[in-house]
Amino acid sequence: MRAQEPTNQPATQLQIHSASSAMAHQLALLVLLLASPAAMHAAAGACASEKFPAERTYATCEDLPQLGAALHWTYDASKSSLSVAFVAAPAGTSGWVAWGLNPTGEGMAGTQALVALKGSSSAPNVKTYNITGYVPLGGASTPIAFPATDLAADEGSGGKIRLYGKLQLHKGMKSVNQVWQVGSSVTGGAPDKHAFGASNLASKAKLVLGSKATATSPASEPTPAPMAGGPSPTAGGAGSDSGASSSVAPSAGKNAATAAGVSAPALAVMALVGFLAIV
Repeated sequence: MRAQEPTNQPATQLQIHSASSAMAHQLALLVLLLASPAAMHAAAGACASEKFPAERTYATCEDLPQLGAALHWTYDASKSSLSVAFVAAPAGTSGWVAWGLNPTGEGMAGTQALVALKGSSSAPNVKTYNITGYVPLGGASTPIAFPATDLAADEGSGGKIRLYGKLQLHKGMKSVNQVWQVGSSVTGGAPDKHAFGASNLASKAKLVLGSKATATSPASEPTPAPMAGGPSPTAGGAGSDSGASSSVAPSAGKNAATAAGVSAPALAVMALVGFLAIV
């Protein structure tokens, strides 16, 4: 009688166990990387790390797609009021930053703007401008369609200016064009013209309002030619009572970016737990 040939089953099981252990180790490292502060910050977006004075808090923030700018805001639908903090670095140490809403048009004309001017003063000075056309702006504020209160500005990290304001919007407004701009100099208390680079001309987005925290998305309409002087924020497709098809879906929570930053590590942990349960 011939002896039974030895089986290779124990060795095969050992190889499977070793491969499973190696894969589990790799998944564990992935979880640690995704849960690290650096990964969380990257997923949450730069705007989530902005530290404002204690009395200034906002429900939502969004890194805007141009000029390294960010918008923090809270919309009170019951009062149709919009509290904002616009953060951007001027194009020069004595420059200016501007943010505004255009409820009626597709271009710069019609923008109701808030402008923070650094100039030679120790603190930025805030003015309002109703931009009616492509003409230089003066040194004095002009009334805007949205009554503005709580206007202020201060300097943040990295040479950025933080522009604050509270706007009384039209009742029933659901979405509106937002535009923003930066300039390098101020003359006679008025903003000088900005650069005409691609980022300057594309600094526009749709701001979607609602009872929940919402997000912005770039508008799709072409940008008109900038004006000869003063800030020339440009706006995308018009809209004061309906959302745009290009808008990003609304996000919930105190900060939409923060919620996105938590989801990736959570999913990785769930995947690791499920895998370990199998092996």
